[in-house]
Amino acid sequence: MAIDRWLLKEHRLGQHPPTLRFYTWSPVAISLGYHQRHYPAEWHHLTWEGQPVEVVRRPTGGRAVLHQGDLTYMLVTSGLSGKRSQVYQTLCQFLLDGWQKLGIPLEYGTAKRGYIHNPSCFGTATAADLVTPTGAKLIGSAQLRQGKAILQHGSMILQQSPDFYQRVFGEATHPVRLPPEITMKRVIDTLSATLAQQWGMTLDCQPLTPQEWETIHTFWES
Repeated sequence: MAIDRWLLKEHRLGQHPPTLRFYTWSPVAISLGYHQRHYPAEWHHLTWEGQPVEVVRRPTGGRAVLHQGDLTYMLVTSGLSGKRSQVYQTLCQFLLDGWQKLGIPLEYGTAKRGYIHNPSCFGTATAADLVTPTGAKLIGSAQLRQGKAILQHGSMILQQSPDFYQRVFGEATHPVRLPPEITMKRVIDTLSATLAQQWGMTLDCQPLTPQEWETIHTFWES
């Protein structure tokens, strides 16, 4: 997520184009919302497959997300007008249409009583989340603005361990059961093509240069 923050800064300064990015987590981690101060101390002592689970803080708000078996997406862009909710829905459209192409229809969630006290982002759904018609949450997202530049990123649960989720949050989860043909590569390819079509652009896949990696490392430490 240091890369996310750096891309937002560079785009705000006019030094980097709009960006779509996908990534996974190694080692497994729990990301805390920017303002989330209360969480179990034992999270710092969790392990997954023999490796410590990292606890990190996101630049965006919301509650804790367990990054195990998930795929994270990130968008950095600018020039969108309207209320925050309208901008959010504009940026989410490629997710709705892309997952529809994959055979998984999604809709916006509705906050239920007790949301404010739930430490897990995926423990309940709000209007900022995308759920199946049965109410199972597939995607949780959050946003950060700097001037006219916007960072939106979110977690898509693909193959999470229900047992480990319950160990972390002390409650059961009911993840969306995806058919085996929906692989991570297929999700990335479908969502990328959907966004390019909607926005009328050609996506150019560019790895970070060694100089950019060094800059990001320095930026994160500062």
